[in-house]
Amino acid sequence: MKFNTWLLATLFFLLIGKMLAQENYHSQSNSNAKEYTLTIAKKDINITGKLVMGMTVNGTIPGPVLEFTEGDEAIIHVKNTMDVETSVHWHGILLPNFYDGVPYLTTPPIKPGTTFTYKFKLKQAGTYWYHSHTMLQEQSGVYGSFVIHPKEETLQYDKELVLMLSDWTNEKPKDVLRTLKRGTEWYGIKKGTTTPLNQVISRGAFGAQLDFWRQRMEGADIADVYYPAFLINGKQSINYSDFKSGEKVRLRIINGAASTAFWMTFGGDSSTLVAADGLNVVPVNRNKTFIGNAETYDFIVTIPEDKKLEFKISAQDGSGTASAYLGEGEILKAMEVPKPDKIEMMKQMAKMDMKMGAHALKFQPNKDERFKIKAEYGMQMDHGKMNHDDMKHDSMQKEKMNHDKMKMENDMNHAEHKEMDMNDMDGMKMNAEYNYDYLKSPEKTVYDADAPINEILLNLTGNMNRYIWSFNGVVLSETDKIKIKSNEVTRITFNNLTMMHHPLHLHGHFFRVLNKNGDYSPLKHTVNVPPMKEVTIEFYGDEYGDWFFHCHILYHMMSGMTRIISYDTPRDERMKAYPINNLIKESNLYYSWGMVDVASHMTELNLVTSNYRSQFNVMAEYGWNKNFEAEATYEYYLHDYLRVFGGVNIENELEDSLEEVNTTAIVGLRYLTPYLFSLDVRLDNELRPQLGLSREIMVFPRTVVFGEIEYQADLGLVNTLPQNSNFEKELVWSAGAEYLLSKNASLMASYDNRFGAGGGLSLRF
Repeated sequence: MKFNTWLLATLFFLLIGKMLAQENYHSQSNSNAKEYTLTIAKKDINITGKLVMGMTVNGTIPGPVLEFTEGDEAIIHVKNTMDVETSVHWHGILLPNFYDGVPYLTTPPIKPGTTFTYKFKLKQAGTYWYHSHTMLQEQSGVYGSFVIHPKEETLQYDKELVLMLSDWTNEKPKDVLRTLKRGTEWYGIKKGTTTPLNQVISRGAFGAQLDFWRQRMEGADIADVYYPAFLINGKQSINYSDFKSGEKVRLRIINGAASTAFWMTFGGDSSTLVAADGLNVVPVNRNKTFIGNAETYDFIVTIPEDKKLEFKISAQDGSGTASAYLGEGEILKAMEVPKPDKIEMMKQMAKMDMKMGAHALKFQPNKDERFKIKAEYGMQMDHGKMNHDDMKHDSMQKEKMNHDKMKMENDMNHAEHKEMDMNDMDGMKMNAEYNYDYLKSPEKTVYDADAPINEILLNLTGNMNRYIWSFNGVVLSETDKIKIKSNEVTRITFNNLTMMHHPLHLHGHFFRVLNKNGDYSPLKHTVNVPPMKEVTIEFYGDEYGDWFFHCHILYHMMSGMTRIISYDTPRDERMKAYPINNLIKESNLYYSWGMVDVASHMTELNLVTSNYRSQFNVMAEYGWNKNFEAEATYEYYLHDYLRVFGGVNIENELEDSLEEVNTTAIVGLRYLTPYLFSLDVRLDNELRPQLGLSREIMVFPRTVVFGEIEYQADLGLVNTLPQNSNFEKELVWSAGAEYLLSKNASLMASYDNRFGAGGGLSLRF
């Protein structure tokens, strides 16, 4: 009995001791823990004088600044009060794969009415940010900054300020993407960045325009979306008057815009760049710097005596600005960045030996044609009988040439004039500044020379007409994961074959951006790849799991320019209920749009529903002379310019009569020819061939002219022809003009050889 009592007492004290030890360990392990709660909610937002529904984090746009110290354990509770799923990705933070925040890939989505807790140790310092990775929520306002202070600060400054840059639209982001996919020029009209034919001709650029049309491109492009406002910390203009003369202020600048890159300029000459993407760089004085989407830069500035310093951001396409003012007194103005000259860009590009128009959708997506694509498009070289090894060698040589050329241009740029004549920066000359040669790591970043190297070529490809973006002509839903091996260096060359900039972000990694600084090339998590340029990165494989890799222009990401980087390790057991296919499907959704013309001589209706490969069309025309035709077809895109289709056509046999209707089955192909003519070749079940050709051109700002012709022949293979007749023909044609009043309405006038002449209103929805 005494032994049992002693045994029970011993076990009791051992248990108490173990519990106390565990509690003490828990307390110690969390002694540096810091907790935040973020609540994501829908809310009416008024930024431009118009009340629209947005999304907020803790009631504000942007969300709160989350501040930590290197070595802290971050514990962040994200509460979703909306009626849709959400997520949070911690951009640039090195953390366990499960907490990276990409729903259905690494992290469960946060369902409506639930809370998800992120826990991770912070093993870095610097300026970072967070944002939703669910659909287009980032554009609606789900983003904020994430600052990690170092254990020991090596930089000298008095105060600091986070500046979150962003763009704002009053439209629903899904409607923005739908507008882009339907191919309208409205956003360019609103921004004043279109290049109508009258301006092209008056500038002597008609030959350049023909060259672009020949390559199935309307012209040089810079940015896609119209934004009524650009913001710094949620404001178009904001004052920080608490800073005093002589104080050194560290500005932590984050480009959280959904699709806008900015030129950053400062008043005075005291701005020193000290960090990029969170990591320190060799300090360099810069009063004008380009910041791509999702990049971060830290500057130290000195507040001028009795003046307030202007920090200004200018949208890359010249469509708007925003400013922050630091200090008090007279404004020390920042440099003005002129609007780029797109027509001059076209003229310069036409003089270059360059082939544009690489397919965003390949005919055979599973066939490896990356070297063939690189050889065929972009800056032309004599590839002749070059094999794959030669092409790889050529890629490295071309990369070296580009780096040398950019270095030379950059050096010349600084040497010619310290204050730069900004008129010389128009058009393609600005490419001299689209490089990272000014970034130098304070320490060597080179990897072990004995480490094996896996080289990957990714051509950046896109189609502005259908708004599809891809790598090597392949979208996410049509490709496999990019396999990464541990303990080897992965070297990726990005060859941009589009007219757009693409800021590319790799989750969970920092990579070297190879530049003129060699062993001291900078480490970044996001790299901007300029039009028709190459950039090479490399990283050492020391992670596990699957990581997202994508263009950080939100609408490019959601239109196919994404990949999954995989270490081919077992998937986290906690992700079993969340199939990865749900993420893949997000970028291949169907988008629908339509148009109706109501005029004095006819009414026409067009409806379209489309994803990458499939498209459904409904067309109906009714003339007031009772001439009627309707058609429904399904199309399948073999590649960007060619699709096959089948469907049904219905039309009345006799004018002024709806009593006799002829229904035929049709099959055929539709092809976008050089010079942007839409060709329709078809055959119906009565074996009548038909050929159609159509085109539209913007001739003046807001004014579009269009024309269409159809020719059908009946060879009597099925139908009985009139006596002494070898065939019957039908010719239908129309021509007209349209003046755009708004995004959704136009005045139109046309002549149709069936319906006569008339005018009215064209409505888009």
